[in-house]
Amino acid sequence: MAAHISTLSLPRLLVAAKNASLHARWQAVAHSAVRYSTVPVPQEKTFDKILIANRGEIACRVMKTCRMMGIQTVAVHSDVDASAVHVKMADQAVCVGPAPTNQSYLNMDAIMEAVRSTGAQAVHPGYGFLSENKEFARRLAAEGVAFIGPDTHAIQAMGDKIESKLIAKAAQVNTIPGFDGVVETVEDAVRIALDIGYPVMIKASAGGGGKGMRIAWNEEETRDGFRFSTQEAASSFGDSRLLIEKFIDNPRHIEIQVLADKHGNALWLNERECSIQRRNQKVVEEAPSTFLDADTRRAMGEQAVQLAQAVQYSSAGTVEFLVDSHKNFYFLEMNTRLQVEHPITELITGLDLVQQMIRVAKGYPLLHKQEDIPINGWAIESRVYAEDPYKSFGLPSIGRLSQYQEPLNLSNVRVDSGISEGSDISIYYDPMISKLVTYGATRAEALSKMEDALDNYVIRGVTHNIPLLREIITHPRFISGDISTNFLPEVYPDGFNGHQLTAGGQRELLASAAALHVSAQLRAQTFLGTLRVSASSQERRRWDLCVELGGERHPVVVSRTGQTYTVEVGGESLVVSGEWDLASPLLPLKINNTPRMLQCLSRTASGDICLQYLGTSFKVRVLSPLAAELSSFMPEKVPEDTSSILRSPMPGSVVAVSVKPGDTVAEGQEICVIEAMKMQNSMTAAKTGKVKSVHCKAGETVGEGDLLVELE
Repeated sequence: MAAHISTLSLPRLLVAAKNASLHARWQAVAHSAVRYSTVPVPQEKTFDKILIANRGEIACRVMKTCRMMGIQTVAVHSDVDASAVHVKMADQAVCVGPAPTNQSYLNMDAIMEAVRSTGAQAVHPGYGFLSENKEFARRLAAEGVAFIGPDTHAIQAMGDKIESKLIAKAAQVNTIPGFDGVVETVEDAVRIALDIGYPVMIKASAGGGGKGMRIAWNEEETRDGFRFSTQEAASSFGDSRLLIEKFIDNPRHIEIQVLADKHGNALWLNERECSIQRRNQKVVEEAPSTFLDADTRRAMGEQAVQLAQAVQYSSAGTVEFLVDSHKNFYFLEMNTRLQVEHPITELITGLDLVQQMIRVAKGYPLLHKQEDIPINGWAIESRVYAEDPYKSFGLPSIGRLSQYQEPLNLSNVRVDSGISEGSDISIYYDPMISKLVTYGATRAEALSKMEDALDNYVIRGVTHNIPLLREIITHPRFISGDISTNFLPEVYPDGFNGHQLTAGGQRELLASAAALHVSAQLRAQTFLGTLRVSASSQERRRWDLCVELGGERHPVVVSRTGQTYTVEVGGESLVVSGEWDLASPLLPLKINNTPRMLQCLSRTASGDICLQYLGTSFKVRVLSPLAAELSSFMPEKVPEDTSSILRSPMPGSVVAVSVKPGDTVAEGQEICVIEAMKMQNSMTAAKTGKVKSVHCKAGETVGEGDLLVELE
């Protein structure tokens, strides 16, 4: 295809964008580095121009270091990403195809043409897409273009989980018991699982990022796992091969960051704890781990370096391990690329990993020795996603960011993102909004910073997972370090339901809502500082109200003195104060002198208020006693009977439909399969019945809430 090229210098970008907030945001990104630095070595020339073969936050992250090193950047984008932040941030931008990834970001021909047409001397692949594609690295090398990553041999060796396990064994790296060959058929899978012993992990040989992975505890789950993992692997990686290994129950997922050059030097840059996961995908990471002692850390680091040197690895990479309760550790896989969670390693070591990758790709030796690598403080990363945490801990959400404000006003907070207000979150790409990272001298300080950052993060227009993230980092088990990859299902066995209010928390929420309601009423009585009504109304100092929350009504009395409200609720008096700006989404309050950051998500003149309190949104209604009495006569909406219908819980595409009208289905039987963000989800019947109608077919795109199947 013919590549479309646009060139954007930073001044032209600011004119073209016509958006002062984007300029301010770029300046914030450029100066928001926390405790790590890009320090170009004097008279050390690297590249004049680098093409970033990726999108979103990782493309922006790479561009940031390139700018600080004086390197021009080229962005590639699909047609739907033409106005994306990474496109505007680059010096040049090239459209490489339509929205589907296999026609754009995985389109090697179009990206190679973009390299040629722009004169890029090197390509940074980011993570995902072509980052671990040996053919892409080979084609770049054939044209004399540097691949900012390892060579094709290392990508091949470590990208195949079967081959990598054999190499790890030969390099004397601890490995998980399992089957070392390719699992060809579902019957082979059942036989191998029985030989290994349940539970087993079925995983894509060429996989990563949790895709193509299933845990099986019995034969039925092995058969289902083989089918789904095969389909996900083919869809995500173009390689449907699977392997099976022993599943280590209740493990920790701890990985070692390695860095190696082309001269035989290799370092391990400490560990990252990545045990908080859902569907084998990481949610919260931290560095260092609370679990490792110095001896275990050193042993894991040395084995990680042994593996890297066994494949003559050069660049940044990550060796992932599973660690049991006795600190026995087992090789899981090696990711031959920059990891999503690399910022937390940067913060505790002070190294810019992207800069190190660029230096290594140019052929320079490492500047550091193993003894130079510190553990300085603590860093925590929360992956902020556009997804609904109340559905399986996070099913994708799509939409436009109608309001977006990152908490960059706080100290020691880093936000790696590739979106801005007005950006679209689509079904085509990963639903990550950003990586929110906080740093502290101690873990407690880093956690406190993360709590504040989540409370100050404004996201409107899509459902997001901040409620889950905040509950995780404030949970007693997480705070104590008692975690494993089973953390979420163990802590929330019935699914995540948001923050559960204590009696004190409920009083705080009711008092805040009542004070906000009164404040809004008083504000509405003035216009440009002039009273709309008589002065007598301004002298009112007491309001009798009724606040509804969760179907219950609570009598509330509000008294006002200046900007302070005394609220009597539940037999107690709470003092609510603060400099409120009702036009701002953030409400910095003090409740009995305790600081609280609330967010007003919506408010109506009739008294309906939606407040985000302690991370979770709560809907309340503030009424006068008369309005509350009259509202009791209003008919209630009868909830839809969902037992006889199946609606899509997320936007996605229909992969397969297993039933037709007239079929009889049993409770729990698969009805259809929906794919969202390359993950396949089996939709099952809620009860036994006869299929009345089918409203979808394979290949169709469906939205959240769309009717799929009806039962009689």
